[in-house]
Amino acid sequence: MITVLRLVPVVLSCLLMAAHFLRSGLLVLTAAFALLPLLLAVRRPWVPPVMQAVLLVAGAEWVRTTVVLARGRMAAGEPWTRMGLILGSALAVTLGSMLVFRHSAVRGRYARS
Repeated sequence: MITVLRLVPVVLSCLLMAAHFLRSGLLVLTAAFALLPLLLAVRRPWVPPVMQAVLLVAGAEWVRTTVVLARGRMAAGEPWTRMGLILGSALAVTLGSMLVFRHSAVRGRYARS
């Protein structure tokens, strides 16, 4: 049970990314990220590297979004610092979620049986 609780940041990161894509109207990516946490129930050694790769790509999307929105706000003469902090926090949580898979209990969950 404790090991499952350690996976909560990964689930939250996926749901946050799903909400991001929903706001952009990208329904296929929304569904993919909303369903991705179900993969955590599969106890196979390939699950952690796949999830880490997905979280890394999600982090890149947060960086891309931050740059695009900051440029737009700067061009319009609007403040962008608060937006940068919010999206930077989303990036930190997403990339920090990758570290969950380094914990020994989580590694044991996905070890070859």
